[in-house]
Amino acid sequence: MASVMQVRPDTPSDDIVGILKRDGAVVITDVFDRAKRNDIEAELKPYIERPEAMHTPNEMYAALELDEAFLAGNTRRSVGLVTKSPTFREQVMHPIILSACDAILKPNCSKYQLQATAAFVIGPGAKRQVLHREEDGYPFFQLPRPDMVVASMLAISDFTFANGATRLVPGSHRWSKERTPTPDEITPGEMPAGSVLLWMGGTLHGAGPNATNDWRFGTFASYSLGWLRQEENQYLNVPPEVARTLSPELRRIVGYQIVDPSLGFADTNDDLLA
Repeated sequence: MASVMQVRPDTPSDDIVGILKRDGAVVITDVFDRAKRNDIEAELKPYIERPEAMHTPNEMYAALELDEAFLAGNTRRSVGLVTKSPTFREQVMHPIILSACDAILKPNCSKYQLQATAAFVIGPGAKRQVLHREEDGYPFFQLPRPDMVVASMLAISDFTFANGATRLVPGSHRWSKERTPTPDEITPGEMPAGSVLLWMGGTLHGAGPNATNDWRFGTFASYSLGWLRQEENQYLNVPPEVARTLSPELRRIVGYQIVDPSLGFADTNDDLLA
């Protein structure tokens, strides 16, 4: 049975990156304390509770009684978290996550960027999400693709097999298109609240089914090569008036930067671009 390795936050960065490159995923425990998680949850609560944040099975999904879908039923989802949650910004800029991005993405770019953000709250009865790869938005590249994306999930609540912990396929970031996982190659990324799951853009993964009466809550941030089109339109979700309030480092990660030699220039006389 496959499994995802867990390490402590004081584990050397080279070791964390080594596991991530080898297995395609790794869990770092005890990264965010309860106070930080409570702040993120409180800041996102108004957005999570909006009616439009709720995803229910579409008619085909329900009629055919499918076991999986991309947005499974009884799931709440909100994006644009850099603007919505000041505390979430600490996840985006966490040194453990950025060290992994430095090692994995920088060999293929001069600067990397925030790819997408989201809060995923998986409710009772939600079915499993279809397995997919974070880099699937770039089908021009054949599998296995170059290292283009690194993803992170912060466990606001415990992630367990029963409540829908992210299903992962270790090693799948090195597979060809024809290779599909067997049931024993799929494993839940179980982790206690406060942990961070890192996975490669080529690793097959998807939310698991929730067989409990509790809601499983996680916040997601992914990063991509600076010369790629970002999955989330950060310039609408983090407009200039918000970007000006961010630290220069975070503003650059969001995408307010010029990537060598000239990608991302704009007609501006202020210091938004670096």
